[in-house]
Amino acid sequence: MTSSPKEKFNFLATIKVGGWTFASRVAGLIRDIFTTNLLGASVFHDIFVVVLKIPNVFRRFFAEGAFSQAFIPIYSDYLGKDNEGEGQEFINALAGLLLTVLFTFTVLALIFAPFFILIFAPGFYFDSAKQELAVNLLRIMFPYLGLISLVAFASGIQNSHQKFSIPAATPLIFNFSLILAASMIAPKMEIPVMALAWGVLLAGILQLLFQIAPLAAIKKIPIPKLDFSNKGQRKFLVLIAPAILAGGIAQINLLVDTIFASLLITGSPTWLYVSDRLIQFPLGIFAIAIGTVLLPSLSKSYSGKDQKEYSGLLDWGLRLTFIFAAPAAVALAVLSLPLIATLFHYGAFNTHDVLMTQQATIAYSFGLMGLIMIKVLAPGFYARQNIKTPVKIALFTLFSTQLMNMLFIGQFKHAGLALAIGLGACLNASLLYYHLRKGRYYKPHDGWAQFLIKLFIALVLMGLTLFYLKGDSLLWLEYSISKRLIYLIMLILAGSVVYFGSLWMMGLRLQSFIRRAI
Repeated sequence: MTSSPKEKFNFLATIKVGGWTFASRVAGLIRDIFTTNLLGASVFHDIFVVVLKIPNVFRRFFAEGAFSQAFIPIYSDYLGKDNEGEGQEFINALAGLLLTVLFTFTVLALIFAPFFILIFAPGFYFDSAKQELAVNLLRIMFPYLGLISLVAFASGIQNSHQKFSIPAATPLIFNFSLILAASMIAPKMEIPVMALAWGVLLAGILQLLFQIAPLAAIKKIPIPKLDFSNKGQRKFLVLIAPAILAGGIAQINLLVDTIFASLLITGSPTWLYVSDRLIQFPLGIFAIAIGTVLLPSLSKSYSGKDQKEYSGLLDWGLRLTFIFAAPAAVALAVLSLPLIATLFHYGAFNTHDVLMTQQATIAYSFGLMGLIMIKVLAPGFYARQNIKTPVKIALFTLFSTQLMNMLFIGQFKHAGLALAIGLGACLNASLLYYHLRKGRYYKPHDGWAQFLIKLFIALVLMGLTLFYLKGDSLLWLEYSISKRLIYLIMLILAGSVVYFGSLWMMGLRLQSFIRRAI
């Protein structure tokens, strides 16, 4: 049995996106090593990570969140019907609308920056020194929202044309910009954290400029114009309303966590941030890569009324996610302290910071599969232009997550916030899967029971191997930099050999899996 061209394309496209995303995540880790080494878990780093969340919260509305979920299915529909002329008119009208909204919102945010700090970080607002620094940082970094939203618009156009490399590579610019700011500019400034804020703004400008040539290559550079009569735009506005509601629900969770973290002891926002960065590494590599490829492909399958291919694509995404993401969750839990010590235990980031970050990382690891599965399952609804179901699920998950926040934060502090997010994500993913099955959008292919049994055995063997070989975790705090790095690489290699070797011995061949999965 041989792979079809479509099967090969989906897998190769996923590998390509995953490769660029992997490079970006590695650069992101290096960036965070520089920033934590520079600032540690200090009030300056706490304020920086919290304030940076503010444009990133709204980014989910204007960029890769609600905007993409509404834009890609509509634009893919134009392309699927070979109607590129109307497709160009659609993106021109959308560009005009997006620019207008972003400019207006950015101006308002700059004017009312203290109000934003009050809402997002009340723990900083009522301390005059913290408030002043937070407001200054926000006014420098908030325009990043507009820049990165336009980048996401450009990326959505490219992804719809099956051009995945440039969008996947673009985040590297952000990381390199902050590395430069932290290593070369910050040490020369009276308030080093200000250099990081300017690095964020510079990154947004460079990322946008990076999109011009790829868009020109496919002759899809938008010419902004306000045209409210455009049919595609009107359809977009209908779809984005529930998408914004869904995105808003998700961001309320982040908002609440930010509020809670700002009220906890100094260092809590930084510990949560560092642990979140570790979780984002596998999340970005596996989930975002697969989800990026899935959404345009699912949209075209739905537009072409090919239900069999639609279900097959979902099955492929789920299996590929399980086989690569499940070991990442186990490894993060078992190797949390060695990972944190190796990557961040330098400079101002002390032993106490490592131990506090470990607590949050272990808590996050329980929900990693849920966080990843959402990225794979949600496109199953967005491709069908069905955003109402994810909204309803998100509302229920919001309530449940906040209930868990109240239950966990008293005893587990910052780790409780991480645990609530993870368990809430698992609940969200479970409900998405249930409704995909209930709506008969997805029918699992044969062999799932045997697949999961083999996976479980391989995970147990890998987990036991890593637990035994890592030894006493506290000793890692005393190892030299080179010893930590060598030991960690050896552990990762050993775990990979045991995991994939076990799957191979049980008869699971990756090549045949790729052929069958779709």
